[in-house]
Amino acid sequence: MWAITRGGFYQKLLNFPKTISRPLMATSNLIRVSSPAYSTGSPNDVPSKRVGTHSGSFHCDEALGCFMICLTTKFSNSEIVRTRDRKVLEGFDAVLDVGGVYDPSRDRYDHHQKGFEEVFGHGFNTKLSSAGLVYKHFGKEIIAKELQLGEDHPDVQRLFLAIYKNFMEAIDAIDNGINQFDTDKPPRYVNNTNLPSRVGRLNLDWMDHNQSPEKENEAFQQAMALAGSEFLDSVRFHAKSWLPARSIVMECIADRYDTDPSGEIMVLKRFTADDRGKRWRVQAVAISPDRFESRKPLPAQWRGLTDDELSKEAGVPGCIFVHISGFTGGNQTYEGALAMARTALKI
Repeated sequence: MWAITRGGFYQKLLNFPKTISRPLMATSNLIRVSSPAYSTGSPNDVPSKRVGTHSGSFHCDEALGCFMICLTTKFSNSEIVRTRDRKVLEGFDAVLDVGGVYDPSRDRYDHHQKGFEEVFGHGFNTKLSSAGLVYKHFGKEIIAKELQLGEDHPDVQRLFLAIYKNFMEAIDAIDNGINQFDTDKPPRYVNNTNLPSRVGRLNLDWMDHNQSPEKENEAFQQAMALAGSEFLDSVRFHAKSWLPARSIVMECIADRYDTDPSGEIMVLKRFTADDRGKRWRVQAVAISPDRFESRKPLPAQWRGLTDDELSKEAGVPGCIFVHISGFTGGNQTYEGALAMARTALKI
């Protein structure tokens, strides 16, 4: 099986950030941060370019955007400068999340201005944040470097779309205040464990006595490291696990009529992400990736039963269990699991 190494981004991330200077202008809250990865020079090298973002309270999108843009060849070994001074920003090589301009030809990636409606495309319609803009224009390059492939390789394109769907889009949506569900009803529970929430908690607490620009900049460094590490974790997972698993699943889908003439039963004969034992499982397909409900769960009369009681009820020997929700069940043998699936389709 193809896999990538643990080197590259991850090892260099462990040394980030290396240095931070005192503010150059107290009123603008300027910060210098060494490039987090793909820097070929020493920590004492003079940064080749400057990337600007706003000072003050920070969010996940500019922290991640700054991290990602420094992974590119164009902005490797860049200096991150935090300021709201428009005259100062005009002289920078790239500007993220401030300035009121989106112009990739000049590396301006703000999304707050009136009339901004840029989306990722490829079927995605969520308005982009500064992180989404950086990913849209540089994501393929970053992924290609990690995979050590050309940007036009099909695997790079697959990961480019999958990482946006499974990681980046939520950051764009949360930053732009887009609800996850089309409903006016309040959520059934509060979830403050997402990445933007955790990055937000790194901002200085109002109770902290030290509210200095230096302290704020240290917090922003931590935010970049946190957001960047999770982004790289997502890239690494999709490259070494999701992509090979996808190939296995696609082969099994193509062979499904060999398992059952209905084409409604797919057999995964190779372990991907479930029970490593020799027993077999039957698992229903969810109505959508973000829902718990199954398209066709296992029969209600089987649910919650185990072993001999279940085998008797199902009329299939070797049954082990069926989950109370009906989304999955187990059997001692492949033949038994297949019989459970075929029987469930008829009920």
